[in-house]
Amino acid sequence: MTLQKTLTKHILEAVHSVFNLTIDKVEFQATRKDFEGDITMVVFPLVKALKGNPVEIGTKIGTYLVENVAVVEKFNVVAGFLNIVISDAFYVDFFNTIKNQDTFGYVAPVEGDKAVMVEYSSPNTNKPLHLGHIRNNLLGYSVAEIIKASGKKVYKTQIINDRGIHICKSMLAWQKFGEGATPEATGLKGDKLVGNFYVAFDKQYKKEINELIAEGKTEEEAKKMAPSILEAQEMLRKWEAGDTEVVALWKKMNQWVYDGFEETYKNLGVDFDSYYYESNTYLLGKEVVQLGLEKGIFEKDPDGSVWIDLTAEGLDRKIVLRSDGTAVYMTQDIGTAIQRVKDHADIGGMVYTVGNEQDYHFKVLFLILKKLGFDWAEHLYHLSYGMVELPSGKMKSREGTVVDADDLMEEMTQTAQKISEELGKLDGYTDTEKAALYKVIGLGALKYYMLKVDPKKQMLFNPEESVDFNGNTGPFIQYTYARIQSILRKADFDYSSVSITSSGVEMQDKEKELIKQVQLFPEVIQNAATHHSPALIANYTYDLVKEFNSFYQNVPILPEQNLEKKAFRVQLAKTVGTTIKNAFHLLGIQVPERM
Repeated sequence: MTLQKTLTKHILEAVHSVFNLTIDKVEFQATRKDFEGDITMVVFPLVKALKGNPVEIGTKIGTYLVENVAVVEKFNVVAGFLNIVISDAFYVDFFNTIKNQDTFGYVAPVEGDKAVMVEYSSPNTNKPLHLGHIRNNLLGYSVAEIIKASGKKVYKTQIINDRGIHICKSMLAWQKFGEGATPEATGLKGDKLVGNFYVAFDKQYKKEINELIAEGKTEEEAKKMAPSILEAQEMLRKWEAGDTEVVALWKKMNQWVYDGFEETYKNLGVDFDSYYYESNTYLLGKEVVQLGLEKGIFEKDPDGSVWIDLTAEGLDRKIVLRSDGTAVYMTQDIGTAIQRVKDHADIGGMVYTVGNEQDYHFKVLFLILKKLGFDWAEHLYHLSYGMVELPSGKMKSREGTVVDADDLMEEMTQTAQKISEELGKLDGYTDTEKAALYKVIGLGALKYYMLKVDPKKQMLFNPEESVDFNGNTGPFIQYTYARIQSILRKADFDYSSVSITSSGVEMQDKEKELIKQVQLFPEVIQNAATHHSPALIANYTYDLVKEFNSFYQNVPILPEQNLEKKAFRVQLAKTVGTTIKNAFHLLGIQVPERM
């Protein structure tokens, strides 16, 4: 049992015994460095209920703990804060229970509990994945892993936007300018090849617009009259009508893109359990609209369109079916959510990883699903995140100025290589080992830099800064892990067989602080799962590494002469290494055995 859980149990007993009051929770915080104590109870929340002096209340609770709880040695009260000093025996006992747990902090799913579906990536099939997709994929994948580690069954999914006018633009440009080009013939990944034709369409379209404006048309008229857009609209009409030739081209070019995406996902280290395609889901939800009309949730306008009035909830009226009977995105999302629960009967909630420009859309979607009476709609979450920019500014797909995901990963690997070679620490590595290490460091730098920032914040991504081997970066943490593995390789005795006892080990402050930091890991996982925030895991790991490096610099490990102390310190280093590895696993980051 963690220190907080142990103390919570006894403090609840103390409050009931001393004040005859029942409380349901206790608030803790870290003890300030200038006061003695291992953990601090915040007394202020009790002051109103007890109508007493906070120092007096804290003193009475502290006295009860010292008299009745073996692990509490002493206490001091500062204003409304009860600083509690814990015995070495508690830390040694706790350490002995977790030191051989390879997955300390992780919770196994409970049979019969509801699962969570996490959606991320969800790209368009007219261009390759870019920097924004990287943040989306890393966030979604990491949140899925964190929720899984917190004790839930998780399904990872995506919905692919494989239909619509944007797809037809790439198809039309390939027909006009492609000359039969294929990924095999050009040597290009399929998503890149199709993306090039999307850019080619845009150039041709703009050229036609300018020509029409020169002939006297307004810009708005020119955009509607340009031959390219009219041809794309006709192609879309043919696709929707099931035209054999158009559908065959659509399938062929989409497959090129899917193959390219899979290669990118593999390199990025993310995966999915299922895929949904808009071409299969865009008609879903129409029957739900009829159900909503019958229940009085939706209303039909005189022109035949169907709406929902959410003004009472502070939102607006939202269309769910056009007057011609065609669905809108909202209808499709309603139907897809319902379909997912049909496909996976154990789903009890869903997480949608989508940029913050869709905040309003998801407020409306979740509210509609609640009004329709689905119990799982109470557990829907929009993992809203800010856009990513580079020092050079914003990206635009149509103009071909996006930062390609594959290119960025390659650049990160090259940056890691350059910095590693400058540091000159790779003697004895083969070229294959070096190449693998550069990729682990480069991707680790990319992922950590992306995930250490609160998801809701817009962020500026600086590749060079992310690969720094000092500070709050992935490589700095990876290097500490490798240092720990080096200690374990150099430990030329069977440290695992040595029993650690509180009588044999007089706990030093640096050792105690390190164990306290390790002990927080299970709680951090639960908090990260609750708040859908990989940043909590990332910054916890950085704090753990800082604590370990302080321990490493101030406490002798292998030079220690006392066998039990030396074994304890090696075991402690090993446990920290395992915790770093487990934390980084939740971020999708690998850790190298040597650096």
